[in-house]
Amino acid sequence: MADTALPAPPDPTQAIAQRIRLERAERSWSLSELAERSGVSKAMISKIERGEASPTATVLGRLSGALGLALSQLLALAEQSGKRVSRRGEQVVWRDPETGYTRRLISPPGGGVLEHLEIELPPQVRVPYPASAFAFHHEQIIVMQGTLVFIEGALEHRLEAGDCLQLGSPEDCTFHNPGNAPCRYLIALVRR
Repeated sequence: MADTALPAPPDPTQAIAQRIRLERAERSWSLSELAERSGVSKAMISKIERGEASPTATVLGRLSGALGLALSQLLALAEQSGKRVSRRGEQVVWRDPETGYTRRLISPPGGGVLEHLEIELPPQVRVPYPASAFAFHHEQIIVMQGTLVFIEGALEHRLEAGDCLQLGSPEDCTFHNPGNAPCRYLIALVRR
């Protein structure tokens, strides 16, 4: 019988490394300048740019904010391939090495201003993002499975399966799964 297993999605680590290097070079910034603007150490940025370290979601959020890009925009630029159809087996999946958080780009890479993401947040995990990671797009969160506590500045939203939240003005945010099972949610965003 023929093997019908789908191939593993491509690892985006090298594409992310190349994109961060390119974005920094386009701004004529040194490693030190990006480190100062982002709050990420120069050594860590160097390792990321060489593809020797896979950045966490928090680190990517800080770098994207410093570069003036939404996190999803930075990752979309890294993943860009110009395809109009996005097959599940070919979609890029990025996994946070620190928390196990996974992010799947559902939309065709480089597909314009509208983007759809599928996120799986492991039990008891918290992922913080600075306000700058949300400054360049409008976003909605749709919970598909489990419970998501989304902390937006001083507001706390508890979302259950089927709930949808429209994000407000950019603020420091935290995604938290308080449950004992994974939380799966979709993000729909439109670039400003």
